Amino acid sequence: MRIMLKHRIITGLVLILVAACPSLSWADFAAKVVSVHEGDRVTIRHNGRSEMIYLKDIDCPDLKQPYGKQAKHVTAAYVGNRDVVVRALTRDKQGRMSAEVLLPNGPNVGRELVKEGLAWWQRAGSSDPSLGDLEELARAEHRGLWSEPNPVPPWKWKPTKRTSRRYSN
Repeated sequence: MRIMLKHRIITGLVLILVAACPSLSWADFAAKVVSVHEGDRVTIRHNGRSEMIYLKDIDCPDLKQPYGKQAKHVTAAYVGNRDVVVRALTRDKQGRMSAEVLLPNGPNVGRELVKEGLAWWQRAGSSDPSLGDLEELARAEHRGLWSEPNPVPPWKWKPTKRTSRRYSN
């Protein structure tokens, strides 16, 4: 009887921990996208909670960059106000939630954005090196941001913009 009680307590604690920390969830789960902030950032609703997540392994242009608004509109067309499947939910080094977001019939939204030339593949720490092939194909076919002569990735663009704002009067 004591063993059963211990088992129930441990099981209950594990369930509470998993429910309280979505980053510990290892299984796919269904959610609804309730807001699209940028091409690579959405808010989902799951089990009565809203969470902002970044699309895993990609980086879309900032909204003020060329193709930034287009990336947001394409993401909204794919998942805006729709049910999705969330896979591989984790927290990055900055504490942000990131995950693969898939349509119920299968397509991975991040992969589609890279294919259309609306996102860069984040090589560092990526769990999907095949995104590199998709990015190379988009470059070769001059799709989206790759039609620009020298597209600036957001991780290089953002520090420049912060600096110029800091010193402007």
